[in-house]
Amino acid sequence: MQYDPEQDEDEVFDEYRWGTIYRKAQQKKIVEAFRLFRSKGIEPVLFKGWAIARYYPESVSRISSDTDLAVSAKDLARAESLRTSPAGRKLVIDLHNEFSRHDSLDWQTLFYRCETIDIDGETIRILCPEDHLRVVCVHWLIDGGQYREKLWDIYYLVANRPKDFDWRICLDEVEPKRRRWIVCAIGLAAKHFGLDLSETPIADAAETLPKWLTTRVEKEWASNTKLEPLKAHFRNPRKFLIQLKKRTPPNPISATVDVGGSFDSKLRLHYQLRSFSRRGFASLRSSIAYNRTQHEEARRDTID
Repeated sequence: MQYDPEQDEDEVFDEYRWGTIYRKAQQKKIVEAFRLFRSKGIEPVLFKGWAIARYYPESVSRISSDTDLAVSAKDLARAESLRTSPAGRKLVIDLHNEFSRHDSLDWQTLFYRCETIDIDGETIRILCPEDHLRVVCVHWLIDGGQYREKLWDIYYLVANRPKDFDWRICLDEVEPKRRRWIVCAIGLAAKHFGLDLSETPIADAAETLPKWLTTRVEKEWASNTKLEPLKAHFRNPRKFLIQLKKRTPPNPISATVDVGGSFDSKLRLHYQLRSFSRRGFASLRSSIAYNRTQHEEARRDTID
């Protein structure tokens, strides 16, 4: 939540106080999650959420509902068992298979470049600032740019970056199309929130944004319908149809990123069709399977 200069001082104080309490509670869960994974020899990497909130001003609350942890592919099955265990469920962990959806660099490179911080005597491994910014930008784009408030994550990661931040690591170690994605995401923060890029190598980012991208982002922000999992509404025909309509055609931003396309291409349709064939049917099948499982569990509970 962003600071409102017209807010009552008591409201500001209450927001700051509860934000502080929440951050402390979140830190406790992060420590417990790392200890749980390490008890089985798994070394996770923290990103998003609390790791981003560190860059926000103290007067601005940045609340996250879960703890995002990435683990190596070889540890994924064991980590998933821990996540769904009684102890793991209490920690609300969003588990990721390395950074395969968010970045093109290999796990070992990202892992060994991580920074470490101490929380309550536990060493916490977090993506280095350069890699973290790149991953957060792609994550925001995967969501189709629909969350205006989360663009502040990119704003603060850039505005409050360390003095030794290396733009070459952030931008030049990935392929040109992905570099362009990152520059565009940062450019949107400059265009809409006034992010100062004057001392960066991408100072003109806001001026070189593709017109279709800014138009689509503004359309998403004006929409009252946000993309939600189909399985959550499978038994509610009205909401299910609303979500199907939201996906038809697929969001051109997320579709372009999904298939590794170019933001500077004049056409989006071929990216949308490829993305739909890759994920659309799979999402529908997953929803059907999920609801069949839920139905069977409910039936067994009734019998018991």
